[in-house]
Amino acid sequence: MLKVGFIGAGTVGTALAVSLSQKGYKVLAVSSRSLASAQKLAQLVPGCQICQTAQGVADAAELVFITTPDDIISKVASEIKWHKGQDVIHCSGAHSIDILEPARQLGANVGSFHPLQTFASVNEAIKNLPGSTFALEAEEPLLSRLKELASILNGRWVELKPGDKVLYHTAAVFVSNYLVTLVKLALDLWQGFGVPPKEATESLLPLLKGTMNNIENIGLPDCLTGPIARGDLSTISKHLNALKSKNPSLFATYKDLGLQTISVALAKGKIDTDRAEELKALLKT
Repeated sequence: MLKVGFIGAGTVGTALAVSLSQKGYKVLAVSSRSLASAQKLAQLVPGCQICQTAQGVADAAELVFITTPDDIISKVASEIKWHKGQDVIHCSGAHSIDILEPARQLGANVGSFHPLQTFASVNEAIKNLPGSTFALEAEEPLLSRLKELASILNGRWVELKPGDKVLYHTAAVFVSNYLVTLVKLALDLWQGFGVPPKEATESLLPLLKGTMNNIENIGLPDCLTGPIARGDLSTISKHLNALKSKNPSLFATYKDLGLQTISVALAKGKIDTDRAEELKALLKT
């Protein structure tokens, strides 16, 4: 069985190590700037030993994941004496494999294996990882191995070419991070009529889950509902007036999101181009 090691024992590294171990992979070594993090990972993975240095992991493992913070991946890769034929993988969503060039120059196979998932905590990450999509960047034979890893984790994979990574990661930020921000903005509005955040969250979650269900089962653009989907100028005007009066900081945000939504409404076919132009005029006012 392939010998696997992890340099970096944060949330992503720990979730991957535990998940691969559960699937029968021999995760035998870990190192981390934080001894406590390395100890936590080792406790969760039977047979995993803590190495005092990153070089120790590289010496012990055939396949090495560098799961450090993004800004030190290149530094870590440049400080290790890799051996020819070794597989070296980073899990950054934003960086291409070029940051592993020091390892490639020493004869290692380099790749990127990014789980398209949110990692708020180790326990939640381990639960969320199965079924995720994994963004892969590598050359053969490592590319086939990464595809196999994605399949073993019950996931799907998408192969990225050099230069694709930044747009890929930007899309992930829109779907995950900015969704959190949108919910926060909605909670702020509910506080305006006296409902505290916890109660507002409980009230809005069924709507959020229903929307996700519609995206999954109906798909874009047909899953779009609401005033722009209906071309309801009167309701949108009321929203704008209320925001301008009571929450002016959200006024521009509402208009920008509305303008982006018009094309979805047009694609759904519930409004025509004349109504779309009226919506644009209203939202640009």
